[in-house]
Amino acid sequence: MNSTIIKLIPWLMVSQGVFALEFSGQGQVQASWQQDDDNRAWYNEGWGNTRFGKGESDILLNRAVLDWRVDAGSSWSVHGVTQYQPDPDDKLGFTELYLQYRTLPNNGIRWSARVGGFYPKFSIENPDIGWSSPYTYHYSAINAWMGEEVRAFGGEVNLEKPKTRRSRGQGWKTSLGVFKGNDPAGTLLAWRGFAIHDRQTVFNERIAFAGIAALNAPQLANQAQFDEPFTEVDGRFGYYLGYHRQVSVRQEFNVYWYDNNGDPAAVNYKTGQYAWDSKFLSVAWRYKLTPETQLLVQGLSGNTAMGPRRGVDNDFHSWFALLSHRWQQFRFSARVEQFKVIDKDTWQFDPNQSDGKGITLSLRYEVTQAWQLGAEWLYVDSMVANRTGLGAKVNQTEQVWRLGVDYRFHL
Repeated sequence: MNSTIIKLIPWLMVSQGVFALEFSGQGQVQASWQQDDDNRAWYNEGWGNTRFGKGESDILLNRAVLDWRVDAGSSWSVHGVTQYQPDPDDKLGFTELYLQYRTLPNNGIRWSARVGGFYPKFSIENPDIGWSSPYTYHYSAINAWMGEEVRAFGGEVNLEKPKTRRSRGQGWKTSLGVFKGNDPAGTLLAWRGFAIHDRQTVFNERIAFAGIAALNAPQLANQAQFDEPFTEVDGRFGYYLGYHRQVSVRQEFNVYWYDNNGDPAAVNYKTGQYAWDSKFLSVAWRYKLTPETQLLVQGLSGNTAMGPRRGVDNDFHSWFALLSHRWQQFRFSARVEQFKVIDKDTWQFDPNQSDGKGITLSLRYEVTQAWQLGAEWLYVDSMVANRTGLGAKVNQTEQVWRLGVDYRFHL
């Protein structure tokens, strides 16, 4: 699915007679010093709820990203995000790649469409370069999971009325997406739970997790000890519906319903990946208290299931509230959040329940337009029932201190 999209986009541009191209973009290189509780991260088959940890250096290159676009006239463009991740084993790939068509407004209304691999616009926390956050280094549990397991490989159509001065900041947009290639979404929620970090999965990537005892049971013998979130298993289309509303210059919100329409009994025996039947409701709201201070709130509630007769069946919920204030070259942000996975099935050998809460305090200083420094403290208190199978503590607390430096550039 992903390789097909990469090959298809240049062909579509040529088929439209597109030859006069204009390239633009921006990039970011992010490095940090990190002090943590030395728990092994999940992608190194550990139970750490945060990125990096045991066995990794305290001085780290977090990521390098190029967020680029190629414009062909006023309507057609190609957008891509190429990202390098050092952990666990040096990944370079796309986190987004799509072809977009957008009309000019007609009586204040315009429509647009895109096809490829991309994030639906769930997040109000991650509007920065390469779907990163300008507020905190660690994303909330909601958007950390989105960055791991949720991506649409298909098409999206939007109808919108953009805000204007005459409308006093009011505007709206509706979205409909149809996709494939996101069948295993839900794997990490069931067997690791939510996590808080800033790592995004690139196309065609495989994510490891701790070798839980339940995977040795006959009922789960076909499941591999890794997750390939952007693969197609059951041949069925999923969809999502979205609504964005800009209420005023101070306030906006969005509501999304996502359903990958997975067949939980379908399995790819070669790759060891099931099609999870995952669906959720996401609601996000931003309110500007002053021109310098804003409040962001997002909530997520859904269900995910896999296996014959929905042998693994879990509800999941999470929310966060983030307050951010900008003063001169400084930005201070504070976030509180909670997350939970509720085990609804009868497979006692595979306990999936987990819950936790987190607090993040972050300070950033803009030295120049290119250079930014920052400091952040993260506290996570979590319970994951599956940890018992490996002799780990069910309840775990983690603290991360992080000093960061960002370099940004434009093309």
